[in-house]
Amino acid sequence: MAHDLPNLDPDAFKPIDLAAFGVTADGHPPRILILYGSLRPESYSRKLALEAQRLLELFGADTRLFDPHDLPMLDSVPATHPKVEALRALSLWSEGQVWVSPERHGAPTAVFKNQIDWLPLESAGVRPTQGRTLAVLQVCGGSQSFNVVNALRLLGRWMRMVTIPNQSSVPKAWQEFDEAGRMKPSPYYDRVVDVMEELVKFTLLVRARKPHLSDRYSERKGDLTAARLAEASGANG
Repeated sequence: MAHDLPNLDPDAFKPIDLAAFGVTADGHPPRILILYGSLRPESYSRKLALEAQRLLELFGADTRLFDPHDLPMLDSVPATHPKVEALRALSLWSEGQVWVSPERHGAPTAVFKNQIDWLPLESAGVRPTQGRTLAVLQVCGGSQSFNVVNALRLLGRWMRMVTIPNQSSVPKAWQEFDEAGRMKPSPYYDRVVDVMEELVKFTLLVRARKPHLSDRYSERKGDLTAARLAEASGANG
């Protein structure tokens, strides 16, 4: 296997059958954005994000990993800041996302949450997260916890994303990566493989149908109301 994934059993690996999802081989690969939530030099959320990226690419995805360094705190600078514009452009580019955060005081880190806070629900009629798929992962310094993945699911719902059923929580993360920063073989690693496989499959299912899935009565009604007001204003003018 050409990919640098020594802990993956090639006999158990199964390429995704594009035809089963109604996708032709000449279609573009699923576009996945990966966000992580730590600035530490030895960031385990970044290590897990990189492991997820390698797996996603093996499953045929086109990936981008956003570096949260130098992203200003929300509202401390205009949204025209280059780092903010880069994050928003990547979110618009994506068809699915992976969110990876450490647990800090029982919740996602400020570094991670700041990235989500910079993504508006709507901007000039464009919604940079709505209808996209989402996989959530966390790393723990101690025993296994699900506080962060549960919180990320709430965030994903608020951002109108389609969060896949599977998820990953890696306890005692400092034990789960080797000196080269690669995740060691374990049931936790196998779960990460499962989550990335599932994300690609859900993205293939959802992306072509996103306009229909996110077409809402209340939004159509709002657009009609705005158009009627504009028409009435023009007529009265």
